[in-house]
Amino acid sequence: MATSPKSLRRMILLDACATIVLSPVLLFQAFRLRKRALRLPEAEGPRSGCTGKGPALNLLIVGDSSAAGVGAQTQNDALAGKLTARLGRDRTVQWHLIAATGATTPGTLARLRSTALPPADVVVLVLGVNDVTRGRAQFAWLRCHSTLRALLRCETGARHLYICQIPPLGDFPLLPNPLRWILGRRALRFDAALARALRDEPGTTHVMLPDKLDPADMAIDGFHPGPVIYASWSNEMARQILSDGPKS
Repeated sequence: MATSPKSLRRMILLDACATIVLSPVLLFQAFRLRKRALRLPEAEGPRSGCTGKGPALNLLIVGDSSAAGVGAQTQNDALAGKLTARLGRDRTVQWHLIAATGATTPGTLARLRSTALPPADVVVLVLGVNDVTRGRAQFAWLRCHSTLRALLRCETGARHLYICQIPPLGDFPLLPNPLRWILGRRALRFDAALARALRDEPGTTHVMLPDKLDPADMAIDGFHPGPVIYASWSNEMARQILSDGPKS
């Protein structure tokens, strides 16, 4: 999504005004969601391993509930399992997953600062949705995201970071309007600003989600991906990783 700085500033102002005007309704809807939302567990299964054949590829996946596989029963049907299985057709993949439900960018940064990270050729980063829903300021979030990317490069030696698009919250069936509209606009704005920040950063790719999120393919909570979306997402991620890496 190509958006000029002037357009982003206009969006920020409009969203701030709309949020103030609608705040009583938004607070009520957010409260009801927290009380009624179905809370799904993270996918079961190992969070590290080795699979495949071919040239070696060290992979680290970092992120929130979608990285942790919420919406799938096992890691085999989640992002980590689908991605490593696809990469394993062409590479010997040594992989690690560090992810948790509710993870934010600042929280992940703090966690990784106190964690011994494994070496990685490639890092996949799945963060942002919880920063959007919790009302974090866009510019503070961008600074924190930049610091996190620098930490990952320094501590893992990664040659390439793959940053996942913030999901289009405006398409999520769980969310009622106007909360869906507000969060959808915030997600689009955050992701547009992130894409601009990554555009001139070497060794970084902004990976888009599937073009259309069919509600039928989402998890039963109406908020997380289901196995079909995880498969499509991982295929696109694998395609980009393999196209950027050394040929077998």
